[in-house]
Amino acid sequence: MALRLGQMPAQRKAAFPPSVDADTRVLILGSLPGDASIRQGEYYAHRGNAFWTLVGDVLGEDLRGQPYAMRLKRLRARGIGLWDVIESAERDGSLDGSIRGAELRDLGAFVARLPALRAIAFNGKTAALHGRRQLGERQDMPLIDLPSSSGAYASLSRDAKRAAWMAIADHLAAAS
Repeated sequence: MALRLGQMPAQRKAAFPPSVDADTRVLILGSLPGDASIRQGEYYAHRGNAFWTLVGDVLGEDLRGQPYAMRLKRLRARGIGLWDVIESAERDGSLDGSIRGAELRDLGAFVARLPALRAIAFNGKTAALHGRRQLGERQDMPLIDLPSSSGAYASLSRDAKRAAWMAIADHLAAAS
């Protein structure tokens, strides 16, 4: 890797443990936490990331205004789990385009341990690319590509993102 004067090599960054339980019906997979998330130890911590607003809209709840532990608790209570497709990677900054040397998760084995799982949603193109490569085409459940909640993905309006994210709502109804 060629470095310019004063430039630091990319740091290896690691993802968080999953936030799931046996009642997880929709698993939302991101790529790898950004720097703000890593610093705070919280999924989607950057204030410009619309994740908590978008998923809150799907659930009809204001999640952004709640403490982080309560946000995770509310997601689990409503059947939503979180994780990332990448275990660790080298990356300067937080952009997915800067990810190098990604070590991927074993998603197939992981989702097999979620008995209530009905759908897997990918938060952005990088998550979808790596996640679909690992999971293949599945006949047992839908794989949903969502527009990235990142503030860096600004070519789609917040309203258009919200409309796309509503696709996960159909998979959240409690089993009858």
